[in-house]
Amino acid sequence: MCSGRRAGQAGWRIEPARPGGFGGHCCVKREPDGLRETRMSVLGASHDSNLSNVTEPCLEDPKNEKANMARIFERYKDRFTTLPMEKGWHTKNLYLYEGHWYPSKYLFSIANVMCSHETFQANPTDIYLATLPKSGTTWMKALTFAIVNRTKYKNNPLSTHRLLLSNPHDCVPFIENEILKTNPTCEVENCPRIFATHTPYTSLPQSVIDYGCRIVYMCRNPKDVLISLFHFANKMRDESLGPMKIEEAFTMFYKGIIPSGPYWDHVKGYCKASLEHPVKILFLTYENMSVDTANNARGRKGCRGGGQDCQDVQFWESKGVDMHGNFREGVPNDVFFREGKVGDWSNHLTDKMSQVLDQITKEKFNGFDISF
Repeated sequence: MCSGRRAGQAGWRIEPARPGGFGGHCCVKREPDGLRETRMSVLGASHDSNLSNVTEPCLEDPKNEKANMARIFERYKDRFTTLPMEKGWHTKNLYLYEGHWYPSKYLFSIANVMCSHETFQANPTDIYLATLPKSGTTWMKALTFAIVNRTKYKNNPLSTHRLLLSNPHDCVPFIENEILKTNPTCEVENCPRIFATHTPYTSLPQSVIDYGCRIVYMCRNPKDVLISLFHFANKMRDESLGPMKIEEAFTMFYKGIIPSGPYWDHVKGYCKASLEHPVKILFLTYENMSVDTANNARGRKGCRGGGQDCQDVQFWESKGVDMHGNFREGVPNDVFFREGKVGDWSNHLTDKMSQVLDQITKEKFNGFDISF
């Protein structure tokens, strides 16, 4: 596996919130004026808006978020509508940008990705959780949020824990969420900011790379990603497109036409980066995390304090998180929760389909120590 032998390497830790932040001194950093003006002009917001000073993200009013998304779409539509285009999974179209495919609308739209690439401002102590869609993103968000914020809720009633009151996607927002806010999240003195992204390593906002921010990447067996994406697409699919058939999903997947894909390029990009920056970028697999979450959290994510922190991980594994309400307008929380059983692909793919994907994976990962 790309990073299995380095997972417990000294220097790689996700720790409970503490003075000094994560892996270094903590600072409250404002956006550079020029970049802030660019971002605010994209949103059409006043330059006099104050930045919030909270680590746990504040949710934007849905009406404001929708309006901001529309402004971003209008700003970038002349650029992305000239890009190569293919039929989408749950949206009408996918657009090819910097070698990867993005949907025409919703949070991870091509316009939002372009905007975040150009305007998102990282902080040096940020933590980024990177995955392809349907590779354990919701699970990783919940685990990381629980670990980093362990001491914050230690002396409070369990019923007040944010994971029991909010969807993990609200606790750990995507970068694309952040650019839709009039007041972006700023780091407070005792806790780093945590963000997630489906963006390939080569298309991350430049400030994330320049600051050497810590990144946790988790990949998953491509056949299970295909099946999970297939189920998700049919839950979210525009009615005008009709139900997606497994044969169609398989063909699009092996051609690399999936959101944020091709799958193999996305995984290799972060694998290469983890080899070049082993202290900063941690490469995990969904399968290893599924076998023994607590020990992987201890060895791979460096739970400080050993046993007790890992008992917390086991507790949250059994307790569950909020699955009710809506994540966004028209997007119920429960679409992000599925059993996620390792090897479920065998219940959906034919032997021929499995063999084709195995062969492509073998060829694409040649020279990389990646296994599932």
